[in-house]
Formats: sequence, structure tokens, C-alpha cells
Amino acid sequence: MADASKEQSEPAAAEAAKAAAKEPAKEVIPTPAAAALQAPAPVGSPVVGVVASSEKKPVPRGKLRSREPIWSLRKPLPPGVALWVGLALPLLILGLWIGLTAGPHPVVSQSFLPSPKEVLRVLVRDLFTGDRILLAHAGASARRITVAFLLASTLALPLGIFMGAYEAVNRLVDPIMAPLRYLPISAFIPISILWFGIDEKQKIAFLFLGVFVYLLPVVVTAIRAVPEELVQTARTLGASNFQVIRTVLLPAAMPDIWDSFRVMNAISWTYVILAEVINAPNGLGSYIQLAYSHGSKTAPMFAGIGILGIIGVVTDVLLLSMGRLFFPWREGSHG
Repeated sequence: MADASKEQSEPAAAEAAKAAAKEPAKEVIPTPAAAALQAPAPVGSPVVGVVASSEKKPVPRGKLRSREPIWSLRKPLPPGVALWVGLALPLLILGLWIGLTAGPHPVVSQSFLPSPKEVLRVLVRDLFTGDRILLAHAGASARRITVAFLLASTLALPLGIFMGAYEAVNRLVDPIMAPLRYLPISAFIPISILWFGIDEKQKIAFLFLGVFVYLLPVVVTAIRAVPEELVQTARTLGASNFQVIRTVLLPAAMPDIWDSFRVMNAISWTYVILAEVINAPNGLGSYIQLAYSHGSKTAPMFAGIGILGIIGVVTDVLLLSMGRLFFPWREGSHG
């Protein structure tokens, strides 16, 4: 019986196969997503493995999150993280300072370490009330630094440019200037007193020497760091030596020289204390020295040190902003 059913099904299957062969094949219309996946990519174009229907919508700017760890080598921190990292150590030191000096029986005596509240009180008193003596002292120090800095720059800039541009000038001057870079500036205080006395000229001369000795080699290095290809291109175009210096060396080196001005500004505020400690009628160095000699008043001493730091930061930010304005072609000047 099984054989009979098998014999009956075989003719039926054969007839169905013949009927299917006679029917025309139906055209399969691919969907847009399938067509996008099956279409060959153009030569040289990147392979896109995500279809249009599955593309992610752009994330709002406020919801972006950086996946870079904060300890990545030479990677900038996100703005919010950078702010808190920059505030962490100052806040820690301030908290420790308050903790050591707070209360009627502080851990550290006021004669050794004044409280932040007392330093702030003296700072406000001497800056904004009465004779404003701290403001007058800061102005005297700023005047001395400005005069000495201008004099040192007037001499160091042209001399450094010629030393960097002409090896003969460098060989002539460097044997005299090189040893001075390794001498502590404080060693010149007795000599400056011997030569210029103890009045204002001695303060200016001391600051001038301190700035000039360190500014000159920086200018030389900046001039020599200009790529030789720029110089040779200018010479090929027919530029003279003076034109190469004026149109190639100076524009290329001035951003680095300006950065050295910022460093010299910080050094000048350090040296001015040394210059004003000896027989100075005014200045921040004199203010700090007087506070020490009149019973070791630590609050005025810390107030003088604090105003030094404030002035240094303000002038550095000012020089940085001026550098971005004067040298807009420098890479990263707007960063």
C-alpha cells in the first residue's frame, strides 16, 4: 500500500515542477537599506557599515562627555575638570592655614604665622585706607622695574639680534657674557653699592644687570631657532642682510622673545626685593624689611608678599594678552 501511494505522489511532484518552470521568475525589488549594503563602495571612499536608517542623532553639546582619562599624556583637561584641579591645591593650603591659626589658642603662634583674616585686614588697611602706604610702595617698586627693564631691553634686543645673526659678533661678545649667566645676582650687590652708592641709581643698576644678563642669551637663542629655509628663501628672492633680519628673523623670533619678557618680568619682581632691602626709602622690599625690623610683624610681611604675587600674576596675564594681540600669526595664540 505504501508503494502505491509513493507511485501516485511521484507523478504529482513532477507535474508541479514542470508548472513552476513554465511560470516567469518574479523580480525581487530590494529595499533602500539592502541596496545601500549591496552597492559597491566607490574607490578610495571609506566603507560605511551603518545604514542611513540606523544613524545616531547628534548628541547635544551640553551632554558630551570626554572619554579621555585625566592622566593622559599631554592631553588638555576638560574645562570643568581643569578648573577644579587648579583650585584643589590652593584650597587645600588655605584650609590648612586656617586650621593652624584659627581659634583663641591656635596650633601655630600668630608671631610665627598670622591668620589669613589678619593678613587680609592689613592688606585692605594699607591698600585702601589712610596713606595707602602699601599702594605707594608697590608703585615705587613697579617704577624701578619698568625703568630697568626698558634699559635692559634697549641694549639686549639689538645686541642679541646681531649675535644670533652674525657668528663673528657672537664670538666677540659671548666670552664676556657667558660667565655672567652662572654668577648669582646677589653677588653684585656690594659692587653696585661701591659704584653707584646706595640711592636710586644703585637699585636701577642692580635690576638692569639682573635682567640684561638673562635676557641676552634668550634673544640669541630665539634668533638662531628661526628655520634656515626661511632665510635661504628670502636670500633667493634677493633680500639683503638687513631685509632678512627685518622681514624674516625678527617676525619669526619675536613671539619667543616676548615669552622671555614674561619670564624676565617674574625675575624682576624677585630681584627688586634684594635691591630694596638696602637703604630703600620706599618699595615692597623696604615695606617687608620695616615690618621685620619693627618687632617682626608677620602680618604686614605676608601682606607685602601677597601683593607681590598679585602684581606678578596681573602683569603676566597682561603680557600674555599683549603677545596674542601683537603676534596673531603664532600657532596657538588664540588658544
